Amino acid sequence: MVAELGGVAVSTSAEAAYRLRLAQGFLNEARQDLTLGRWRAAVDNSQLCAENAAKAALALVGPVGRTHNPALGLRQALEAGRFSSEHEQQVKSLIECAELLGPDVHTKTDYGDESAGLTPWELFRAEDARQALEIAERACALAEQLVLGSGRTLASHLG
Repeated sequence: MVAELGGVAVSTSAEAAYRLRLAQGFLNEARQDLTLGRWRAAVDNSQLCAENAAKAALALVGPVGRTHNPALGLRQALEAGRFSSEHEQQVKSLIECAELLGPDVHTKTDYGDESAGLTPWELFRAEDARQALEIAERACALAEQLVLGSGRTLASHLG
């Protein structure tokens, strides 16, 4: 489905669905990592899940650029009225998830804390992994609601 929203051609079925599948895949890996006791990997995959969940929602209203901080673009789209009012709270919650697991987490899971001389494997513990997974699960569920309901979202916004 392609619709015009705010002068931008939007494909709700292609990029949004792709980003949602990415989020779901990273979520599945984060769950496996937690089960296997791979705390750093669980946090890393949780971060990528939240990032792609936010990008899935962003793809509903316009192009998604290469960024590890989609919360910024999602917030701008929300403030510009690109989402219907019925989905405002879901988008706000998704922004919060993407901020909690934002680019700083991505950097720490890849590089650790260079100033303290700690590797990524030394930074993350079981509780960190559990908390990150909870946030990722929420982000993915919100993205699923938004993307799977996108036809109604666009129709009501354009209507």
